[in-house]
Amino acid sequence: MRILLPTGSLTADIVRKAAAGYDAEVVVAGEIAAFLTPADLKRMISMGDYDMVIVSGMSTASFASVEEETGVPVYRGPRHAADLGMILPLAGKVPLSRTVPADELFAAERREAAFGRLAEVEEKVEPEFVIRGTKIGGGSRIKVLAEIMDAHRHPALRETVEAYFRRGADIVDLGFGFDATPEDVERCFAALDGIDRPLAADTQDPALIGAALCRADLILSLHEGNIPAIGHDVAAAGAAAVIVPGEAGLDANLKAAEKAGIAALIADPLLQPAGSGFVASLGNFSGASRPLFFGAGNVVELLDADSVGANALLAACAHEVGAAVIFTSEHSDKTRGSVAEMRRATEMMAVMGDHPYPKDLGIDLFVLKEKRRRREPGPEGERLDVLPAPEGFIPDPAGNLRIAIEGGWILVGHKGRVFWGRTAADLAAALIENGCVSRLDHAAYLGRELARAETALLLGRSYVQDGRF
Repeated sequence: MRILLPTGSLTADIVRKAAAGYDAEVVVAGEIAAFLTPADLKRMISMGDYDMVIVSGMSTASFASVEEETGVPVYRGPRHAADLGMILPLAGKVPLSRTVPADELFAAERREAAFGRLAEVEEKVEPEFVIRGTKIGGGSRIKVLAEIMDAHRHPALRETVEAYFRRGADIVDLGFGFDATPEDVERCFAALDGIDRPLAADTQDPALIGAALCRADLILSLHEGNIPAIGHDVAAAGAAAVIVPGEAGLDANLKAAEKAGIAALIADPLLQPAGSGFVASLGNFSGASRPLFFGAGNVVELLDADSVGANALLAACAHEVGAAVIFTSEHSDKTRGSVAEMRRATEMMAVMGDHPYPKDLGIDLFVLKEKRRRREPGPEGERLDVLPAPEGFIPDPAGNLRIAIEGGWILVGHKGRVFWGRTAADLAAALIENGCVSRLDHAAYLGRELARAETALLLGRSYVQDGRF
């Protein structure tokens, strides 16, 4: 199959390197590949015998007329020349798009295929047991349990529970401290009326456990100190329970819980934080005959590192030891986003299949880094070194702007009005349209600050106008 690869002079070397070994001809048209015109492409096609044309994914022109006149199909390649090497082996084997860049198309297809495999596996698997429609163990995806600490003192309990479920939690756990009362527990669960998803109660106090049994599907945690007092009630309520070692040991407590009549048991060998026995505690997860509980949240909370990679690695550990439920939390600012991160990590583990590693699955946890750096050549021409920007401030006659972020929105205040938007581009257009900017230097400043605010939203970070990112 003979392929025509139109490109620009800036990326010609990259395209030629990618095309080596294929029946492809690289033709340079101008400086930038994205500026290719239908007339130029028609002229190129007329000078050779081609079965297919792959243009830059950055091209905005329509080549439908060229395809109709020449009979040669014209497809969008990747947006970056550096990715062409991944596309050419698939040309003629996998359908390309005439409108969607190939890298975006294939990424979407791989993602869709990955989630398709995940749904198929989850549907077919026979679990150890089911908690309110959620499969536990038996080879099903590791379920994410998200904890809300001190639920009885939480100012927006229902909103947070609903948010955790939206972000990917399979079970939401309400934690109750020593100052909680049975009335507090009942009030909290009553506030969640109508949420038909798995809810758990995290307390070792028999009185609080008893109060939670009106609705809780899962109890954390039972041991020799509370099983005699509340075990039969847990069994009668049909709730599942997480069993911890206590002083008697995990096996003894599992047997005691089973004797009390609790049918759905999850064993928690207790994962220790990094630096305090983490590696040694992993050994306690081997050889278990029950579904396992993996307390990853405690490890991440007690580690001053970004949570994304830590959650991915801990999910891999949980997968290797055969855990059924993985615990995560968002108690601190540094762990915000952990629920969504852990859900994605468990999905990666579930779709591995025959893959030896959680790599090239179609879904990933890249946030700040990227799998492959795209090395596009820079502009050519006379080099002009610039001087530092002037430090003086010249007020804009149109007025000052105050920028902040809140709840996923960028807010810009101007003379008693507040503009709400999701992106820097949307807000910049609205502010210009409404006469809020009159100086070019102020417009440039506004663009910089709005871009920083948007980036802060994307990364879940705080934003302070004129402050360092």
